[in-house]
Amino acid sequence: MIKDLEEAIGYRFHNISLLQNALTHSSFANERWHNSLLSNERLEFLGDSILGMLVAEYLYRNFPDRPEGELTRMRADMVCEKTLASVAARIHLGDHLMLGHGEEQGGGRSRDSILADAVESVIAACFLDGGIEAAQRFIRTFILVEVPVSQMHNADYKTKLQELVQQKKNQVLSYTLTGESGPDHDKHFTVAVSLNGGMVGQGEGRSKKRAEQEAARAAIRNLFPNEL
Repeated sequence: MIKDLEEAIGYRFHNISLLQNALTHSSFANERWHNSLLSNERLEFLGDSILGMLVAEYLYRNFPDRPEGELTRMRADMVCEKTLASVAARIHLGDHLMLGHGEEQGGGRSRDSILADAVESVIAACFLDGGIEAAQRFIRTFILVEVPVSQMHNADYKTKLQELVQQKKNQVLSYTLTGESGPDHDKHFTVAVSLNGGMVGQGEGRSKKRAEQEAARAAIRNLFPNEL
């Protein structure tokens, strides 16, 4: 079965244990070996950095007329959870994951957060096995195929909301963490945004920053619907 995955990503591993490690979720490692260090979390850490660097280099070289802020938003959109989960779906990565019983029963094979982390882990495995060219090949094939230049779903809604409310004087925005749930490897946060003390939007995300962005987007939708 793992050969099917190699075929899908277009790369044959010299050290197949690297790919196997990339497919090992922490729930499986904790259940089987009681040791999260044997999961793909360390590979995910490395893959996240490799992906960010290579996408940043691509954008820098190919969009010389774009300012830093716009390049940052483009990169964020290209490496976000939604994008990586779609890559995982394309190569049927979920079918190959090793999950603990709880995650298996809870639909972990189709959960965006788990799939996105696994994609980053596979990128790191390619890098460790075949060097930067192997990682570049994966990223070029599956992530650089469509570069978002408009309608970015990872746009900076916090900045946009701030600019909109500042059209009037003495406007005060504040963000409050209102909820936190899930295990350490799959945290979810809820944030509320208030304008002059009254809540105007609420958002959820896998990080506090993402939840704040979603809250800001909800506020724009509620207060300035024509701006989205």
